[in-house]
Amino acid sequence: MNHLLPTLHDIEAAAQVVYREFGPTPQYRWATLSARLGADCWVKHENHTPAGAFKIRGGLTYFDQLKAHGELPREVISATRGNHGQSIGWAARAHGVVCTIVVPRGNSVEKNAAMRALGVTLIEHGDDFQASREHAMELAAARGAHMVPSFHPDLLRGVSTYWWEFFRAVPSLDIVYVPIGQGSGACSAIAAKLALRHPVRIVGVVSAHATTYAASLAEGRVVEAPVTTTLADGMACRVADAAALEVLRPHLERIVQVSDAEVAQAMRMLFADTHNVAEGAGAASFAAAWQERAALPGQVVGTTLSGGNVDSAVLAGVLAEG
Repeated sequence: MNHLLPTLHDIEAAAQVVYREFGPTPQYRWATLSARLGADCWVKHENHTPAGAFKIRGGLTYFDQLKAHGELPREVISATRGNHGQSIGWAARAHGVVCTIVVPRGNSVEKNAAMRALGVTLIEHGDDFQASREHAMELAAARGAHMVPSFHPDLLRGVSTYWWEFFRAVPSLDIVYVPIGQGSGACSAIAAKLALRHPVRIVGVVSAHATTYAASLAEGRVVEAPVTTTLADGMACRVADAAALEVLRPHLERIVQVSDAEVAQAMRMLFADTHNVAEGAGAASFAAAWQERAALPGQVVGTTLSGGNVDSAVLAGVLAEG
């Protein structure tokens, strides 16, 4: 197993940390989604965490590891489009650590409000996540604060627990579609697959308007790519993480690119069939399965509603388009 990935023992220990805050999230086989795909379609509902997305798991284990090593800082700084920031804000509050988060200008109004409600000091800087990330690193260096990255083994420990739950609950899964932002979700799916020796095939999903991971995996090196998605902000990364690529390259079956129009359609289908709200990146998994539906009959398909934190006005517009 790659040295970055948690072992089964690590994941099981991480689950106990996560479960101090909330229990396992559900996974359901939705009949209407299954009928659309012509295959058994399971949805892992990470929108049901108390922060509305899977990222909170990683924040909890990251801070637990800092504490275990006697390294809890006075202040942490990080960058986000929203869900990672809520994760770090939640964990920082629980440990009494001051938290500053940098977001791009024009970021989700409701994600920003959720972070502030957790006691986060929010700074708006830059036009995309990468610019915010670089500013956060500069701030952390200037202040002597701890910079929390978006990709790190101690984040993977927690995020892996959601795939560990899913693969144990549905051992018959043939294929899962995993959205890729900075890579923690997809790398954690790989970690859980390897730890459990599950035969499931893992397909990565990127926005067709944010293709750094698709291009980087194809080229075998980090390839920067412009970000133009207006809907899938959780996948809006301009520069892939080299460590994440090291994990993804040997274990992903392939990459599927989904457009904003396909993501919007998936958001509408998920709402109509499950009455769950999906943010753009949260609907990308089903969007990819829908794109490949002709190849899926007879298979057990796993999708993830990885987050439901979409601004009300955005959701209203998406639903109205349908």
